[in-house]
Amino acid sequence: MEPGQPGDHGPGPSIAWLSVPDGEVVRDEATLAFAAQDFGHLVHRRPAAVVRPVSLADLTAVMTFAGEHGLPVSARGAGHSPFGQEQAEGGIVLDMRTMPAVRELDGETVLVDAGAHWRQVLDLTLPHGLTPPVLTDYLELTVGGTLVVGGIGGAAHHHGTQTDNVLELEVVTGTGEVVTCGPGSDLFDAVRGGLGLCGVITKARLRLVPAPPTARRWKLYYRSLDVFLADQRTVVRDGRFDYVEGQLLLDEGEWTYLLEAVTYSTASLDDLRFERMEVEDSTYFDFLNRMAEGEAALRAEGSWFHPHPWLNVFLPDEVVGQVVADTLATTRREDLGGTGLVMLYPVRASALNTPLLRVPAGELVWLFSLLRTGKPADPVENARLTTLNIRLYQQAKALGGTVYPSNSLPMTPADWADQFGPAWDALTTARHLHDPHTLFGSGHSLRPPPP
Repeated sequence: MEPGQPGDHGPGPSIAWLSVPDGEVVRDEATLAFAAQDFGHLVHRRPAAVVRPVSLADLTAVMTFAGEHGLPVSARGAGHSPFGQEQAEGGIVLDMRTMPAVRELDGETVLVDAGAHWRQVLDLTLPHGLTPPVLTDYLELTVGGTLVVGGIGGAAHHHGTQTDNVLELEVVTGTGEVVTCGPGSDLFDAVRGGLGLCGVITKARLRLVPAPPTARRWKLYYRSLDVFLADQRTVVRDGRFDYVEGQLLLDEGEWTYLLEAVTYSTASLDDLRFERMEVEDSTYFDFLNRMAEGEAALRAEGSWFHPHPWLNVFLPDEVVGQVVADTLATTRREDLGGTGLVMLYPVRASALNTPLLRVPAGELVWLFSLLRTGKPADPVENARLTTLNIRLYQQAKALGGTVYPSNSLPMTPADWADQFGPAWDALTTARHLHDPHTLFGSGHSLRPPPP
């Protein structure tokens, strides 16, 4: 509503005349500093303005202004990016949390605003006995935030990613056009898993399935990496569990392997070769929301606010044992940080049908995640951890691996072209059509630097 004042911080006086018809343009120091941060706490790019939109007209006005003045634009949801992906240095950050809430059930689908957290989606659907098929482990991510990268979780071996379970999207493109798109649309395929390079998701219609009332969670522990990998292959191939993930636990220099297997009915453990087990029964929602208690503890002791040099790569099945063993052999506790963890689990490639979510060839692909915790005010140590990410990325890439694109990892346009492979040309064509002024992509190093 009120423009800023000429001479304020920014790339020149042009930003001072930015206004939107219904929402708010904010340029105070505290807001700009907040928008220059994210969960990763590694990259700090200060925007010239933060817009709190409340209408599609606000978003269209921003796209028009940014296109005329050559300013980068980025949409911000929960701010959970690890490496500045939601930041826009010298440009405009859209705080999507201020868009009006849209929460509409229609049979076995739900229409929600992109700023909704997945927990809020469950708040609406569970009373009706329905749930999204795939949920991320952390429910406080926004719908729009996960749909631009994929949205993966322990049910992906059955149902694919969250992008595979979207039926329709409303998008404001870089030209300011409001488009509703669905299967068969080039824009639909360019937005799902497309890093936000063509537009801003404002609404999503999601597929729902019946929600179970309860969950039984087995924690199966292994000392042998090979046996752990073999049992994970077995249970993902036969589909006996509704949810499968794995963790690699480092204790006093020794690695233990944890298979997390959840069923909403019954399942057999008879042919699995674990060494010990634990079992927990809970409601379905309590299982999904199991990270809430841990988040509260991390916030209380402070490490939630530390840097998070995270890396997520997809590995081909034939090299997973080699890559993981090599990585673990050289990984010390200080390479993970006090609260860092390592995750590893397979997904059936046939369940993954989002064109821009690129995974290795083969029947099974493995998500290998090193979720490191860095040190505040220690750029040397955090740079060291980021360098470890680069080395593992390069090793994985040389062996046919790809990334799950939510990482603390500097990537060049050539890296992204390699990542998207045959889909890169289609994404580039869509980007030229829907974002001709290249407003988006600065957070992924996919926008030319300012003149």
